[in-house]
Amino acid sequence: MQTRKLGNLEVGAIGLGCMSLTGSYGPNDLGESDATLERALELGVTLFDTANAYGLGENERLLGSVLGARRSEIVISTKFGFRVDDGKPRIDGNPDQVADRCNESLERLGTDYIDLYYLHRPDPNVPIEDTVGAMARLVEAGKVRSIGLCEVSAKTLRRAHAVHPITAVQSEYSLWTRDQERTVLPACRELGVGFMPFSPIGRAILTGAVKSRDDLASKQDMRANMPRFQDGNLEQNLAMVTELEALAASISATPGQVALAWLLAKGDDIVPIPGTKRVAYVEQNAAAADVALSENQVAQLDAIFDPERVVGARYGSPWQESVDAKDF
Repeated sequence: MQTRKLGNLEVGAIGLGCMSLTGSYGPNDLGESDATLERALELGVTLFDTANAYGLGENERLLGSVLGARRSEIVISTKFGFRVDDGKPRIDGNPDQVADRCNESLERLGTDYIDLYYLHRPDPNVPIEDTVGAMARLVEAGKVRSIGLCEVSAKTLRRAHAVHPITAVQSEYSLWTRDQERTVLPACRELGVGFMPFSPIGRAILTGAVKSRDDLASKQDMRANMPRFQDGNLEQNLAMVTELEALAASISATPGQVALAWLLAKGDDIVPIPGTKRVAYVEQNAAAADVALSENQVAQLDAIFDPERVVGARYGSPWQESVDAKDF
């Protein structure tokens, strides 16, 4: 697989989002999850993204147990910043707890350093300078190679970058989620910060796998509560996917591969991390690195997925939305 640079990190052009390996989008099969991680590495995927919140630490343990023996071949990105109090999640960017969260992740991952350590969401009650300052001390201690931020505005990114260089921003970015194009991506490019889109295939809707609410029947599937997947909204959003499927068929690719190729065409500083828990899908996703779109095809996709056509908010819970969304 071709490689790209995220700051000082060289990674495969397409990474792997690991959240679904331990649940989130329905029941998981640990045997298949193990095989998916192994197959991803065989295909040239080197960037593996997890978080301490995924499976309450089980996701990090899985990644460490399966790929730990090949640590030198992979780039691990993980995150902190969510905590659960009385069963309710909240954002916590308190600098006093940053080192503890890092040490816990290191233990679960079975490694002595993290390649890219993210703040999962900026804490509205803590200056970003304070949180990033604590993260910078982890770099000084050799526990973290580089730091990143998730779901931040251009304004917050600039403030953080003034404290310590930010290697990458991770936010949702795909054909049907294009807010980042307005101010965040330009700011990243101004500062030399890479960009890692999560949910780059729209939580599978851009693959054509979701045709109705019936496909989200599992109570464990977080998409069932997301506004874009609700009755009425879903039908309108699927109309765009139908057009995507037609374009994909015309170039002998899958819709998901075209969605990933569109992101890759948006800049060499973009490394999408599609998530999957199945070998067949990680193979499809990795092959998207070889799908080349013409300028006309990129423009056609831009028009099909005009943001004005997308119906429904990204999340169903206010705490999940970026605290910086108003500044995008």
